[in-house]
Amino acid sequence: MTALEKLLAKQALNLADAVDLLENREEWQNEVFSAAQAEREAQFGNRVYIRGLIEISCYCVNDCYYCGLRRSNPNAKRYRLSQEEILHQAALGNKLGIRTFVLQGGEDPYFTDDRLSELVKTLKALYPDTAITLSMGERSAASYKMLREAGADRYLLRHESADQNHYALLHPEGMSAIYRQSCLRELKALGYQTGAGMMVGSPGQKIEHLAQDLLFLQDLQPEMVGIGPYIHAQDTPFAERSDGDVDLTLYILALVRLLLPIALIPATTALTTLDESARMRALITSANVLMPNLTPPNHRADYAIYADKKAVDLESVEGLADLKAQLSLHGLSIDMSRGDTKRRRDV
Repeated sequence: MTALEKLLAKQALNLADAVDLLENREEWQNEVFSAAQAEREAQFGNRVYIRGLIEISCYCVNDCYYCGLRRSNPNAKRYRLSQEEILHQAALGNKLGIRTFVLQGGEDPYFTDDRLSELVKTLKALYPDTAITLSMGERSAASYKMLREAGADRYLLRHESADQNHYALLHPEGMSAIYRQSCLRELKALGYQTGAGMMVGSPGQKIEHLAQDLLFLQDLQPEMVGIGPYIHAQDTPFAERSDGDVDLTLYILALVRLLLPIALIPATTALTTLDESARMRALITSANVLMPNLTPPNHRADYAIYADKKAVDLESVEGLADLKAQLSLHGLSIDMSRGDTKRRRDV
């Protein structure tokens, strides 16, 4: 049985299988894309779930080599939203019908457990039918527990690389793949709908690394998977490195749809940044989530995790009507509900 046959039969993959799937992309991609689209339609119909993304801070204590928000970037334009500003943006999103807010930021010490918990509690009190997703990096087990008890429903924390050596190439000393993975397992244990993922084409990445990423996702069984192409950022050690391959990213998204049929998979802004057609290609074949930007317009360009990030037009909440029209041309429709994973509908 080939690796593709095992994947289509929903059998567990080993490392050799994952490598085969990646190395035989040209031969198998048409079948993979077709199968992924059929799986997406079987699980979710034509629905594309909408999340309102609020980028609450671009301060970060970390110095990750690929990220424009790294603490040693002297040219980063920093901002931090107040609770009042965040609540204002949430109110705008709620009026638009958005029922999931994603609060994303660097690892900013200002957002202590108490501050972040109070923010989550306030949002849940104001909008009890709305899911709250946090993407605030590595925190302690006690912190994750406190935030969960405050009402946070989901947590996004991309594992970035399942290979320890490759992870170390991307991050400074003191950060480790083992700890990042332990955070994800802690989140799962606490009952969060948990999101992992990685960049495709990051510096030093090999086929074997991507294969290990697929196996890690298979083992973790995250409810959400965020994957986008690597895009260089100015004022970082990797500023001159080439960007990732959009077509390879789309292929990996399709593999993940087959590997994790009920996962919530966004068509990321990074895809659109490199290729404006890529978002729709991802949604047709595998993805089922979009996260239009609900950050205050005057700060959207400041959250510069990579170069030339798209945060306007169809990538913003102001473009929802046009986005709906574009999706309908491809037989897709916006779903403004919470959009929980099938095994977490009770959350």
